[in-house]
Amino acid sequence: MNIEKECKAAILGGNILLAKELAETAITQNLDIYEFIDAFLKSIREAGDLFEEGEFFLPELMRSAEAMKAGMTIFMPIISKDKEDRALGRVVIGTIEGDIHDIGKTLVASLLSAEGFEVYDLGADVPISTFIDKAVEVDAHLICISALLTTTMVGQKRLIDKLIEKNLRDRFKILIGGAPVSKHWVEEIGADGTAENAVSAVKLARKLVNR
Repeated sequence: MNIEKECKAAILGGNILLAKELAETAITQNLDIYEFIDAFLKSIREAGDLFEEGEFFLPELMRSAEAMKAGMTIFMPIISKDKEDRALGRVVIGTIEGDIHDIGKTLVASLLSAEGFEVYDLGADVPISTFIDKAVEVDAHLICISALLTTTMVGQKRLIDKLIEKNLRDRFKILIGGAPVSKHWVEEIGADGTAENAVSAVKLARKLVNR
């Protein structure tokens, strides 16, 4: 079996079934699962590159992320013991309270997980207190806050203000996202950054945790 070729076909093709089969084969045949994981990672990064180059579009990138997630789900019970050693960092992510949009947020969460982050996806319409409580609970490195509406993006500022109030701001890096978010807004509310798309968000996340 050409592991790299097979994994590339699964991920770039968005083939969830093939990704699962490859992971199951690795386990049942007692192969080096980390060789498969590395091949998966290389492939999802290539999918990201293709997206940035305009060769892939959002639906294709999402299918690649889902295939990656499916394969990694099979491996998780085995790698859980050394998950902390391999994880790039812990991320709490969600869409702010009052906003139910979650397609972009879910894609970012999937790509972060595929890249090797330990991701805690809180979903959409998430209260500020829930973000903070979860980040403290898991000792997160990053809090990622999405807002797709101009009426809800102020929640990103309120969350940061609450962290400051609780003397927790320096404990986490804050990455914000959503259609109305700009670099000016990042500076205004004191966040650590934003990204134009999901692929760029992952690159920025790596930079923020120095990995």
